[in-house]
Amino acid sequence: MNVTQVFLEALESLNSNKLRSGLTVLGIVIGVAAVIAMLAVGNGATASITGSINQVGTNLLFVFRGARNNTAVKNPRPLTVGDANALLDQYAAPNIQAVAPVVQGNGSVDFGGQTMTSAIVGVTPSYKSVRNISLLEGDFIGEDQNLGRASVTVIGVDVADKLFGRRDGLTGETVRINGQPFRIIGVLTPQGGSSFGSEDSEVIVPLTTASARLLSRSGVDTVDIIYVQATDFQTVAAASDEISQILRNRHRTAIGLDDFTVFTQESILSTVQTVTGVLTIFLGGIAAISLLVGGIGIMNIMLVSVTERTREIGLRKALGARKRDILIQFLAESSLLSLLGGIIGIIFGWLIAFVVGRIAVATGNNFTPIVGMDAVLLATAFSAAVGLFFGIYPANRAANLEPVEALRYE
Repeated sequence: MNVTQVFLEALESLNSNKLRSGLTVLGIVIGVAAVIAMLAVGNGATASITGSINQVGTNLLFVFRGARNNTAVKNPRPLTVGDANALLDQYAAPNIQAVAPVVQGNGSVDFGGQTMTSAIVGVTPSYKSVRNISLLEGDFIGEDQNLGRASVTVIGVDVADKLFGRRDGLTGETVRINGQPFRIIGVLTPQGGSSFGSEDSEVIVPLTTASARLLSRSGVDTVDIIYVQATDFQTVAAASDEISQILRNRHRTAIGLDDFTVFTQESILSTVQTVTGVLTIFLGGIAAISLLVGGIGIMNIMLVSVTERTREIGLRKALGARKRDILIQFLAESSLLSLLGGIIGIIFGWLIAFVVGRIAVATGNNFTPIVGMDAVLLATAFSAAVGLFFGIYPANRAANLEPVEALRYE
């Protein structure tokens, strides 16, 4: 019996019970579609988060107060502007290109009766290059404005939309931040949300102004985070070591008792990819349960088919059909059911992922599900395996029927 004949006979057998075959295929369709859609959502989430991190810069490092996973360090010293300036020493830190100390908090911003709560970020002029900031209009904060504690601000587009209803022609306008007047000198280019928050809803002011007048800190020189830009992505590890050594000397801490934490893009990416990878596997595992249920449905239908066709099997054997022919015939039918379900499921899974992506865009989320070829191949292979696995028992049962007993079956 050649392959074509086996396929045609399997197709004819399934066609004789259209409704039953269709319902059986539906179980596989749902399982494959769920696997495709879930993996697409997981891959899209990973791509979205890692894209946001890479947008910040591959050679960027982050210095925070406090030691990560070290409870032995009590009362860590705060980071200061002096710490940031020390990192600019080209003899002690030749792999560091720029440093941007930052203080941040929340406050109210109002104009013309409109009020909103916004993130207040106090920065130095170097923040613009370190964070790859671009402007729709106006200028960024300058050194004179930082030294003079000027009442100037650069606002995000969400702030502009909320308070003014427009994004252009805002330079020179005055808003009140925590009740104090600030003149707008620039508007940020839209960035969208990221794992570091949304710059679109920020108001940026000089670091000295924020520390002295807007955000209460233990000291005027205290900062919340220091952004450090390495010379390039290949020197990030060396720059991290230089930061650690300089801050250990300034804070007088021993190795292993650091009262600060240095994060690199690589460590953040690694953590994010681990978390999203586990999430993707978890979602795919849940969806795979649907495939198993569909496989059980195939086995159930094939067992019913064997019972219904007992006399047919006996007749075939009496006319010379071998055990192998019967086995192949029933395996072909179960595999064909699974294959049809897999193909339709892939199409439906892609459609589900596409709809989820459209909904995300419509709700303002920067998220696009990604249907990868690996997910398609995995779902196809898994559905084929399900068809074969759950078809073996019914096929083997049919092949082992005795011709005489099968012909006498009522």
